[in-house]
Amino acid sequence: MYLKYSSYKSANSFVKDDFGKDFHWGVSTAAFQTEGSPIADGKGLSIWDVFSTKKGRIYQNQNAEVACDFYHRYEEDIKLMAEMNIPNFRFSVSWSRIIPAGTGTINQAGIDFYNKVIDCCLVNGVEPWITLYHWDLPNILEEKGGWTNRKILEWFSEYVTVCAQKFGDRVKHWMVLNEPLVFTGAGYFLGLHAPGKKGIKNFLPAVHHAALCQSIGGRILKRIIRDSRIGTTFSSTLIEPYRKNKKDENAAIRVDALVNRLFIEPSLGMGYPTMELPFLKKIDKYKHKGDEELLKFDFDFIGIQNYTREIIKKSWFVPFIKATNVKAEKRKVPTTQMGWEVYPPSIYEILRKFGNYDQSKELIVTENGAAFPDHLTDGNVNDTNRKKFIKKHLQEVLRAKKEGVNVRGYFVWSFTDNFEWAEGYKPRFGLVYIDYKTQKRSIKSSGIWYSEFLKNASSLRVLK
Repeated sequence: MYLKYSSYKSANSFVKDDFGKDFHWGVSTAAFQTEGSPIADGKGLSIWDVFSTKKGRIYQNQNAEVACDFYHRYEEDIKLMAEMNIPNFRFSVSWSRIIPAGTGTINQAGIDFYNKVIDCCLVNGVEPWITLYHWDLPNILEEKGGWTNRKILEWFSEYVTVCAQKFGDRVKHWMVLNEPLVFTGAGYFLGLHAPGKKGIKNFLPAVHHAALCQSIGGRILKRIIRDSRIGTTFSSTLIEPYRKNKKDENAAIRVDALVNRLFIEPSLGMGYPTMELPFLKKIDKYKHKGDEELLKFDFDFIGIQNYTREIIKKSWFVPFIKATNVKAEKRKVPTTQMGWEVYPPSIYEILRKFGNYDQSKELIVTENGAAFPDHLTDGNVNDTNRKKFIKKHLQEVLRAKKEGVNVRGYFVWSFTDNFEWAEGYKPRFGLVYIDYKTQKRSIKSSGIWYSEFLKNASSLRVLK
């Protein structure tokens, strides 16, 4: 039977300095989830702008036309970040704001906006970290097949080149893709996310082209920007069998191959995990000569994004992987508002797993956080569960680091509450509460704690 978190205990404490002087602390956001202003100043529509208008796709038919209004309030947010002692800010840039048609004419207003964001960060002592692609493909490219069209290698190369040339003089840390399994799986196989496509015929070419783009993008950045640090990010979940028998154990191996290995192993020169997932052999149909080499790139760091674990059992009824997730609510374990199990050791196990690759260099936790129901009372949000969640996960990050895993950073998802894709505005992940009617920002107790932790270093000892 699966391990219950209550069986794991530790009585020690930790301080910021225990992670090392060169450890990167920060927060993460994404363009579509925060910016709003979908057609302002020449911006083109993205697949999420279009997807959000389709009835029934988003919780309560909400949209991100305003979101957090970061497009107009970036100075306020970055200054607040600095006041909270947060030294690093990971954000994405919108492809359709920079090149509205996806290829061709550059939108100078979009370039100007991100230049202002970058400059504002630097003026306030906050280091900008850019994610190039966080799911918001220009819709006009989707009309041409999007990630299923091999021409996206050319389109993406053009976009990356523009970003590197325009922003690379001030931005050192870059991430090529955000969670490629999620935007290919949810967007091109399950149809739950934009652009809403379904089926293996869409999923496999999207996977291969995304895997190629993550290495192509890395090479372009490395060529253009001197002294750059190039990474990419993966959604990473601890996968464990429901029962200790061969059927469930093998099912867990298959799910792990899909969730945790599908994109990193091609970049390391190991190819796709076809032994565990034979259906991936059909991806050969979309390969061209030389692709095996083109898939490889020696990333300076890998972004680990972990929130939970999944417990897996064998299922004859699920196509391709013959496995299903035993939901946390059925297992009667603590969960977040997303229905995800609260299981801090997951991040420890994932860091160990990715750190065990021979080619693996530096790992950075580029996302970790939790959504809980928040209540604003007299300007305060007492989010005890989120604060506890972050502390417990930092404990596990430190445990991995002390055991020799080269983990060099931790970014909370997210800085502010935001538009959470198909879930709309219901889940709140932020350290900062947003009243969406007034756009007023209020620092939650978790944000106050994180600020004090980052400020006090050795003087603030945190009980694990």
